[in-house]
Amino acid sequence: MIVIAHLSDVHIGATPESAGRAGAVMRYLDALPYDLDAVLVTGDIADHGLAEEYAEAAKILTSRHPLLIGPGNHDVREEFRKGLLGERERSSGPMNGPINQVHRGERAVFAMCDSSIPGENPGHLDDETLAWLDGVLAGTDLPVFVAFHHPPVLLHSAPLDGIRMHRPEPLEALLAAHPNVPAVLVGHAHMGVATTFAGRPLLVAPGVVSAALLPWEGGVSFDTCINYDLPPSIAFHVLDDEGRMTTYHRVIMP
Repeated sequence: MIVIAHLSDVHIGATPESAGRAGAVMRYLDALPYDLDAVLVTGDIADHGLAEEYAEAAKILTSRHPLLIGPGNHDVREEFRKGLLGERERSSGPMNGPINQVHRGERAVFAMCDSSIPGENPGHLDDETLAWLDGVLAGTDLPVFVAFHHPPVLLHSAPLDGIRMHRPEPLEALLAAHPNVPAVLVGHAHMGVATTFAGRPLLVAPGVVSAALLPWEGGVSFDTCINYDLPPSIAFHVLDDEGRMTTYHRVIMP
């Protein structure tokens, strides 16, 4: 079976506690008695996109497990590249181009797409990213987990739904052509959610820096939605030998 740890929205610099919360999560994962297939961090690494935030994140977001970190709407691509990827220039394209990454494991492939739009809160996958993802999916017979930041469906939370992924139809068509995608993994919502997209499980990671309250819990605006008192959480996704996905949520006490 394939076991993935999925975390999101660490927002280093958002609060004095943000680094400690992220550090507690990473220490928990490193102390596991099991080698994970991947640890995926689906965006919003820095809260303000500052170089010093990425420098701190680079110290915290390390793991003995294979680790793949993607950007979110709070991230700044140039500083993300410099601080987390060690890139000072790109061989092709500008430094503010989409940050798409792939990890090829022995049992699965993990495609981390950039759904951010520089300077905006909603997201989308641009043509460059979709073409890149098509190549990754076509290039292997292994299961490919597709990950990015913005949920491509409504989550029934007005503040979050307004800044979800726009124009998800091209991604839906792309996934329809590739049956080797067992699940789509996203963040952005600061709450664990399980739903479907393009006929596949769509699994949303809970937040590390904070949790989002649902409308029936009082989360009807951004001011009332984000709760910094609840502890950080992560998800474990398991793909078993029969092709069935199972998700578990774990609360981590900082």
